[in-house]
Amino acid sequence: MSHSSFETRVVHNKVEQETAVHSKSTPVYQTSSFTFKDLDHLESYYEGETAFSYSRENNPNTEELGQSVANLEEAEAGVAASSGTSAILAGILAVVKAGDHIVAAEDLYGGTYNLITKELTSFGIEVTIVSFADPKGVEQAIQENTKLLYTESVSNPFLRVENLEKLVELARQYGLFTMVDNTFATPYLLQPCKQGVDIVVHSATKYIGGHSDVTSGVVVGSKEIMAQAKRKVISLGANLSPYEAWLTQRGAKTLALRMKRQSANAKEVADSLKQEELVERVYYPDHVSENGHGAIVTIELSRKTEIERFFRSLGWIKLTPTLGGIETTVSYPIKTSHRSLTDEERNKIGVNDYVVRLSIGIEESADMVSQFKEAITHSVK
Repeated sequence: MSHSSFETRVVHNKVEQETAVHSKSTPVYQTSSFTFKDLDHLESYYEGETAFSYSRENNPNTEELGQSVANLEEAEAGVAASSGTSAILAGILAVVKAGDHIVAAEDLYGGTYNLITKELTSFGIEVTIVSFADPKGVEQAIQENTKLLYTESVSNPFLRVENLEKLVELARQYGLFTMVDNTFATPYLLQPCKQGVDIVVHSATKYIGGHSDVTSGVVVGSKEIMAQAKRKVISLGANLSPYEAWLTQRGAKTLALRMKRQSANAKEVADSLKQEELVERVYYPDHVSENGHGAIVTIELSRKTEIERFFRSLGWIKLTPTLGGIETTVSYPIKTSHRSLTDEERNKIGVNDYVVRLSIGIEESADMVSQFKEAITHSVK
């Protein structure tokens, strides 16, 4: 199906298992382990024969999810993990070890920023944080022991669109790996591997799963790098359960439908809120891809508003620390996604008390606009 459209491929994106039962959908292999016919069969597994042994190491559901997302990203292989953070950790440790150096973007999701700057440094990995909006600054941060450039295709929460071509060009110039979090864009909008990025990661909890009922992550790339990433997932116990993998894979079938609707809705919401006097600034990309510009809108409210009153006035739009479901929700970065950052770190990237991230769903866009405007009006001091 390599010549089919994304919309067709995502629906029929199934990894066939060798079995006498030809099920239309992949069943849930809810088992902790698998059996072997005899010792020769057991030995053949450890010698590399395709088979399943123990669900921490591999399972048909987790294998299918990893490969399915890889197919959508047009990567060679993929590995499923217990969360987006687990997938990020596995991807980084697949190419970086103690004594190596990472150059990472300053405008990352707060959880990733915390992982890279605090946890990885405790493993003996060096990290430099710079603005990736300035390619010269990125180049100046590269050291002799640098191994990886890490960023997001569309940043969280201010939606800066990364110049992936220039990033890959710079990395190749210095013999470095590149890793990109593609959660916000999803493979429906962007496929960074096609632009030469080595490792692409998703918090599949968000748009891949899409229904706010699963926590999972996927990392994709070359077979060689993914073999190392899989080893990290197994060794660190960061494996995904079969049922969570099955739920994520089921949700992924409607990715194109959801993202098309949610991106269109987001643009309408962004355009409408730009006209609001009490909205100081609306962050929404001018261009991500021909398929749309994403389902996240970030706004900065006027200092004339009372932020607590705004959240209390949102009615059916709920406050939540995450994003990506089919329902429209809002989050408050300074208290959730970027809570672990210091005041100085938050101020540097612009996260303040009036910044609100909107995760746009599949509802009628006019209803969203009406509810947001009502909440803004009621929030006046």
